[in-house]
Amino acid sequence: MKIINRYFLRQLVAIFVMLLLVLTGLAWMMQIMSMMKFLLKYGIELDSFLGLTALMIPFIMSIIIPFVTFIAVIFVYNKMISDNEVTVMAASSMSPRQIARPALRLATILTILNLALNIWAVPTTQGRFYDMQWNLKYGMAHMKLQEGSFTEISNGLVVYVDKVSGHDLNQVMLSDMRDKDSPSMIFAEKGKLVLTVRGLSLVMTNGSLQTSGQHMVTGTFETFDMDLNVVDKEGNDSFRVRRVPTMELLRVAFDAESEKQHKMILSELCSRFLTPMMNLILAALCATILLRTSLLRRRASLAPVMAVAAMAATMAAYMALSNMISSMTEFGLLALGLVGLLALILIILSKK
Repeated sequence: MKIINRYFLRQLVAIFVMLLLVLTGLAWMMQIMSMMKFLLKYGIELDSFLGLTALMIPFIMSIIIPFVTFIAVIFVYNKMISDNEVTVMAASSMSPRQIARPALRLATILTILNLALNIWAVPTTQGRFYDMQWNLKYGMAHMKLQEGSFTEISNGLVVYVDKVSGHDLNQVMLSDMRDKDSPSMIFAEKGKLVLTVRGLSLVMTNGSLQTSGQHMVTGTFETFDMDLNVVDKEGNDSFRVRRVPTMELLRVAFDAESEKQHKMILSELCSRFLTPMMNLILAALCATILLRTSLLRRRASLAPVMAVAAMAATMAAYMALSNMISSMTEFGLLALGLVGLLALILIILSKK
């Protein structure tokens, strides 16, 4: 029995790892292609760009692991059925539950790993992803001023710097044409780029200011702090539910700012805590359909189609329900429903 279990398990693990690497690589390449405009628009370095997109890999894996588990199970068990290996095992008094045990063991391990990935790795990497993306767009990494040349920071905002030393600037001239009714020119001996919670600011010292409009205004200053205002409307403080740590997400689930945000939080809680259960449910569902169809001597050729259809229906129902819940009570009912579904599948698998 142990030899047979190891034999099944080796094949399941080999197919799972191969599929996971291939599908994760393809999804990562699609992510790179979708963010290519970001690379070209902001002129960031290639290694920074690849590091940014690599932070999406844990999130990609958390999504595809249940599907890869299902594909590995259907591939291995359908091959065993086609080679009559399952028929021989059944003839030697092995029950469907015993034959399906390697798939259930692998699915249990993957459920735990997927849960850890969702609870810890995904929020951590997603937080770093959004912070790094914001910094490359609007932070110090985005700001590359050239000595002795005009640099357009944003539409209508142009800076000329005579000398650049890190974030320290000498002989600064700034033209601000963002307000067409009140354009301004600023000259300063020194300047310094400072990163604040609202974005980049340019702190200038010992300079003069000239503002045009209905009236010409001129003046001098010792220190002048100018918000460069290069952040988009969402900025860095927009609520992105995937980056919120799990414990904090559980806390804010009871005092969300709006109904929309409350539903986003509940949907994310489903993704983190309930989606890993789909590893076990899909693996058990696939094994049950394949083994029961084979051992009852029905047409085994339809079994893979039936398993795929059942998987699609189960995932569609789960995703629809997880996006519809609006309270923690409904979250608990959905969790109980998944446990009940798994128990029902295992009962059917164990029937003689």
